[in-house]
Amino acid sequence: MTAALRPCRLRLWLAFLLLPLLALQAAWAQQRDDGELRIGSKRFTESYILAEVLAQTAAPHLQRPPTVRQGLGNTAIVYEALRSGGIDLYAEYTGTIALEILKSPKPLEPDAMRAALAPLGLGMAVPLGFNDGYALAMRAAEAERLGIRTLGDLAKHPELRLGLTNEFIGRADGWRGVAARYGLPQRPTGLDHGLAYDAIAAGQVDVIDIYTTDAKIEHLGLQVLEDDRAYFPRYDAVLLYRLDLPQRLPQAWAALQRLEGRIDEAAMIRMNARAELQGAGFADIARDFLAGGKPADADAARGFNAKLFGPDLGRLARQHLMLVAVSVGLAVLIGLPLAMAVFAHVRLRALVLGLTGLLQTVPSLALLAILISALGAIGTLPALVALTLYALLPIMRNAVTGLAEVPAGITQAGTALGMTAAQNLRLVRLPLALPTLIAGVRTATTIAVGTATIAAFIGAGGFGERIVTGLALNDRALLMAGALPAAALALMSELLFEGLEALLRRHRAPARSV
Repeated sequence: MTAALRPCRLRLWLAFLLLPLLALQAAWAQQRDDGELRIGSKRFTESYILAEVLAQTAAPHLQRPPTVRQGLGNTAIVYEALRSGGIDLYAEYTGTIALEILKSPKPLEPDAMRAALAPLGLGMAVPLGFNDGYALAMRAAEAERLGIRTLGDLAKHPELRLGLTNEFIGRADGWRGVAARYGLPQRPTGLDHGLAYDAIAAGQVDVIDIYTTDAKIEHLGLQVLEDDRAYFPRYDAVLLYRLDLPQRLPQAWAALQRLEGRIDEAAMIRMNARAELQGAGFADIARDFLAGGKPADADAARGFNAKLFGPDLGRLARQHLMLVAVSVGLAVLIGLPLAMAVFAHVRLRALVLGLTGLLQTVPSLALLAILISALGAIGTLPALVALTLYALLPIMRNAVTGLAEVPAGITQAGTALGMTAAQNLRLVRLPLALPTLIAGVRTATTIAVGTATIAAFIGAGGFGERIVTGLALNDRALLMAGALPAAALALMSELLFEGLEALLRRHRAPARSV
């Protein structure tokens, strides 16, 4: 039986395990290139648009098109990407630089910020011309009914429900400071920025945090509450960049400097409105702004089919497949030998499985942020490492279980035939444990397909790119256009493993009859 199964199984495993090695080499090839400009953005509409404005401004002065890492998450992640060299610049805000990045207890003057950033290898330049500050807002009719005009008035209404972004809740210049300054008693609920507008429009929350250039403020009839104690600093849009950029790409940097003062609040609100209310693409919005042309009165939003089968479908599918195949393959390469080494030692096995289980408890975004710092890279490489770590537990657990459940009599028979312990493991235990092992790989693959969508937060692509953008725009069609292909990929992986298990059963049947 073992001899009949061995050639087929060996070929299957070799084919499965060689793929990740080849793809990992491609992932390493994506590391820093001195001739490339990489631009980042946070995960909200305005940041997406500004990243495209920067890219299109610099592109004519570069030998190759710039790479735009859209939707990298909150300030902590995009700043870590800049600090580690994963990106070269992004649009940031002076208040955020002073209070959140530099951890200053009070707003700083521009020269003081530049002096504090220089030891970090970073610079601040090119004020774009507008202030996009934090504020709290509520439905105008409700504010009028309750007589609320200022942030101080909120203290008189502890019953109000606050839906605030998680970043605002955690920021040094966010909720904690506002609540302390104004004595606000409410306990906020964390919401995504895009979803918060739907929640307040539906009456599910009463107060949300907003950016003052958001297009939906006027569209939804919201009243921005006056900061009567002047808590919030100015958040003037500037470029935060690596200090080597002007010397490395002088022509592109000179072009970017010409953006100084070109975007005022009204222009930024119009661009945000085209994306959020009219469905225009970020690249189209940036192109129209830079060309100085007047955009159409209304941009026809693309239908669901156009979003689902858009020109990016093939690219996103390749990226998602690569992330899943490589991470699961690497997890097998690491997890299987480790399981073989510890399965016979009860205490050591429990320790190793406990450690791999502990990895599952680390939040995905936190792990990605740590890996960006540790690896000094952003994009595919940290995403692959994170996905590999998450895939280890089901693979190791099933491998250990399968190996330990092989009947002792069969292994003793192998020993009686003169097999060494290594031969017994390779020729007897592994073939008999293979169905259980494959079930573990199957589970790991399903987990990886879903978890790989998080990789879009650090610019690794995949179907999560549509999901992240859909969240930023509160575009349900775009969200579904990312979620459905990911679900289809998970279903295809299930069918693939069903076929693999059927193939193994057919090979086992003749051997049993003999």
